[in-house]
Amino acid sequence: MFLGSFKTYFSGKNRLILPKRFRKELGSKDKFYILLGENGEIWGFDPKNWLNLTESILEFPLSTEEGRVKRLRLFPKAEECTLDGQGRFILPQEFIENLDFKGMVLIIGAGDHFEVWDLKLWQKQKQELEKE
Repeated sequence: MFLGSFKTYFSGKNRLILPKRFRKELGSKDKFYILLGENGEIWGFDPKNWLNLTESILEFPLSTEEGRVKRLRLFPKAEECTLDGQGRFILPQEFIENLDFKGMVLIIGAGDHFEVWDLKLWQKQKQELEKE
């Protein structure tokens, strides 16, 4: 389970370091999946949880409007990633163009996945969550 939060610096070279605790959650696999979130963040999934998510989407027949829409909302915004020997992964350029990562970012555990937020954007999100 992905738990905790970690601050790291985004250098602008499209690379991020995944915290060691989260690398352990991926197990012996160095492959995982990232998805552009709904609020300017990235969601990251280990292969098992990614499979669970995609299977839930693929249950809807492609021949229906709902099935097509669900696929188009998920798969074009997703990428497969691998970690290098130092625990870093490369963000696709399309992600960079859709994110506002500058300087410090926060990588947080969200149970079945992790999320990567620009620190200032996370602080705004956190305030909204505290209001509810």
